[in-house]
Amino acid sequence: MQFNLIGPFEIVADDGRRYAPNAPKISRMLALLALQPREAVATDLLIQELWGQSPPRSALRTLQTHVYHARRMFEDEQVTSPGRNLLVTKAPGYEARVGDDEVDVSTFEQYVRRARWEVDQGRLECAGDHLNRALALWRGPVLSSVPFGTVLAGRIARVEELRIRALEMRIEVESGLGRRRELLPDLRSLVEEFPLHEWFHGQLITGLYHAGRRAEALQAYRNLYQILKSELGLEPSSDLRRIQSEILNATGRDEPLRLRRRDQGQELRSSVASLPARLPSAYAS
Repeated sequence: MQFNLIGPFEIVADDGRRYAPNAPKISRMLALLALQPREAVATDLLIQELWGQSPPRSALRTLQTHVYHARRMFEDEQVTSPGRNLLVTKAPGYEARVGDDEVDVSTFEQYVRRARWEVDQGRLECAGDHLNRALALWRGPVLSSVPFGTVLAGRIARVEELRIRALEMRIEVESGLGRRRELLPDLRSLVEEFPLHEWFHGQLITGLYHAGRRAEALQAYRNLYQILKSELGLEPSSDLRRIQSEILNATGRDEPLRLRRRDQGQELRSSVASLPARLPSAYAS
């Protein structure tokens, strides 16, 4: 069975049937539990997610009722083999007794961690394979079909940020493999999806220039300039202004343009380092 949280929330039964609970609070409860597989989530945290800072007096009893209905749903829908308890009571609350490979977010995190390990070993092809598998899991915004509260919002923001880091690392890896030209369509999509992400814009600008498309590179810079001015009243960073100047003054014999940036994604290292350390021994660093 599988909990799919990336995109619309759904549960995939052992036989492949897909089921979406129609009770929003039960979906939110199960999503929060699935984001911490095999770890107890405190009842206070579950109540905060479902009712915010002003829960009713009956919140604990109502939560217990939601747990009961979730267990009945698993049984009635025959989500998994009889006798397997997916939702258990465990102090200080409840636990989703599922494996990392049964939650798409956990699988995504594992692929990203493996990719980081392969990059550190200098195996860019393997890193690229893991990143492609991770990003292929993306069916849309996390829990796009579920109205979530403040607790889930924080969890979702973390996963969405990790996706950005994975996209950055994929660009780094593909560039390291000499595939700058092949990245251009993806970079155009990324600057549309993340219009305020200057690093994606910078990669598109330098990629176009290195592909011999100087005019398009300058147009890409102008597009960024207009976006930042209209949205934030800012100009591009000094690094990108330097890149623009170098393109304008290029003679065709200049050294390749390079963006000055963090050491291959220091923020990515921090995000990946925060992931659960549940790798197979073959990937242990």
